[in-house]
Amino acid sequence: MTERQAKLLSTIIEQYAEVAAPVGSVLLAKLFNVSSATIRNEMSELERMGYISQPHTSAGRIPTDKGYRFYVNHITEAAPNSVHDESRNTRAIATRVENSGEPAQAIKSAVDSLVQLTHNLGLATIGNQLYIAGYSNLFGQPEFLDPLHSREVANLLDNLEPWLREASPNEALNVYIGRENPIGRSAGVSLIISRYRSPYSDHSYIGILGPTRQSYRSVMGLVEQTGRTLEAVL
Repeated sequence: MTERQAKLLSTIIEQYAEVAAPVGSVLLAKLFNVSSATIRNEMSELERMGYISQPHTSAGRIPTDKGYRFYVNHITEAAPNSVHDESRNTRAIATRVENSGEPAQAIKSAVDSLVQLTHNLGLATIGNQLYIAGYSNLFGQPEFLDPLHSREVANLLDNLEPWLREASPNEALNVYIGRENPIGRSAGVSLIISRYRSPYSDHSYIGILGPTRQSYRSVMGLVEQTGRTLEAVL
C-alpha cells in the first residue's frame, strides 16, 4: 500500500465513523486537493486489495474488517504511545473511580463512564460476573436495526463472560474487529478490552462493545487508561 492510499484509508475510516454513511470521492478529492478521478482510482485499488467495499445502494465506500485492522495496527505501530495519552476524559474517569468506594462499585463507575464517553456498550468482569451497561447505546446504532443482526450481537453477549474466563486474553489492550471475534463473528462489532489486576482476579477485564465503525484512536486510549486507573486504585 502506498503512503497516499494509507492516508486515504485512514480518512475513509475516520469520516465513516463520524457520519455513519459511505464516503464518496467528491469529499475525499476536496480533502486531498486532487481530482475525483484520482481518488476513484485509488479507491478502486483499495477495494481490490480488500480494505474498503462499496455498498450496493451507494457510490461511496465503507471500510472492511481488513481495513480496520490495518488502521488499528498503524495506530499502535506508528505511534505506540498515542493510546496512552492523559486527557480530560481519563482524568474524569480516575476521579470518579477514586471516589466510588468498594472495588465492585469502582469498576461499575468506570464502565458507566466509558458508556457515557464512547457511546458504546460498556462491560467489565467483577469476579465471575459480567457487568454490562449501555444496551441502548449499542442497539440504537444504525448498524443494528436489522433484527437478525441484533440477534448475532445478543448471542455474542450471552457467551462473552465464559469466553473471557476460558481464553484469558493476555495483552494489556485487546482489539477484536468484526469476524476476528471468537463468538458472534457475523455481529459486525468490535470488542476493545483492557486486562488489569483487581482484588477479584489478575485477569480482570474492562472495555466496550460497539459497531466496527469506531473512533478507534480515542476509544482504545480511554479503555486502556481506564484499565490502568482501576489497577492503580484497586
